[in-house]
Amino acid sequence: MKLEGSIVALVTPMKLDGSVDWSALDGLLEWHLNCGTHGIVPMGTTGESATLDTEEHLQVIKRTIEVVAGKIPVIAGTGSNSTAEALHQTQEAERAGADACLLVTPYYNKPTQEGLYAHYRKIASETSVPIILYNVPPRTACDMGAETVARLSEIEGILGIKEACGDANRVNEIRNLVSDDFIILSGEDSQTRQMFDFGATGAISVTANVLPREMSEFCQSFLSGNLSRCDELDRSLQPVHDVLFIEVSPSPTKWLLSQMGKIDDGIRLPLLPLSEDKRELVLKRVNEFGVVK
Repeated sequence: MKLEGSIVALVTPMKLDGSVDWSALDGLLEWHLNCGTHGIVPMGTTGESATLDTEEHLQVIKRTIEVVAGKIPVIAGTGSNSTAEALHQTQEAERAGADACLLVTPYYNKPTQEGLYAHYRKIASETSVPIILYNVPPRTACDMGAETVARLSEIEGILGIKEACGDANRVNEIRNLVSDDFIILSGEDSQTRQMFDFGATGAISVTANVLPREMSEFCQSFLSGNLSRCDELDRSLQPVHDVLFIEVSPSPTKWLLSQMGKIDDGIRLPLLPLSEDKRELVLKRVNEFGVVK
């Protein structure tokens, strides 16, 4: 199982009343399979994991695994600020057949570095599914340092990290402290090209939700050594990376997917659909790729 390339941080399609749209989810998954996406992350930040209850959360993971049917890796988002809840979700995702689990650092609690180490060590010791750490301090108010990552990398079953601290050089710091086979994935689309140079081998991408072919080619160009094409695509994609965070993600991405006819414009409070005054700019940036007819 290779965890590299363009791995989409999948939105959770919702009807206008906020209920999960299972038919639209199936359609998105088939679209990604056809577009060359290298992996799927259901129930990450972009999937609004914070507003789905545990049953819904696990249903989305299970449905994703069923539809993907082993064609590409499914990395289930199973993190929580409760160690017990994160363990439960990870165990359930393992039973469902997830290829790996992505566990965000416990948010809101503000654990120490030793608390982070104990959190992940406990989950790894009670599961056998591969674990990918996820560091995103702008969302969690909790930053897992490179030294803590290095300690965790020595625990059996912890295979890698999605790094989204906002500083691409953190990838360099981690790479210098871990073994060569430890997987580093970008969690910042705009910084992925730089992270590649520091040792990342893929991205868990928001942009891949709307430009799956382009993100797949971008990542594959780097992995195959075609750096000129990789750089060309990176330049063209940067305005899209930027505009998909013009408001809190995933509001711009979900609204754009609704304009593309892929999903309804459903999202759960406290998030709202993209503000009307931002919509023209979002369309303009992304329509350089001709995605909205």
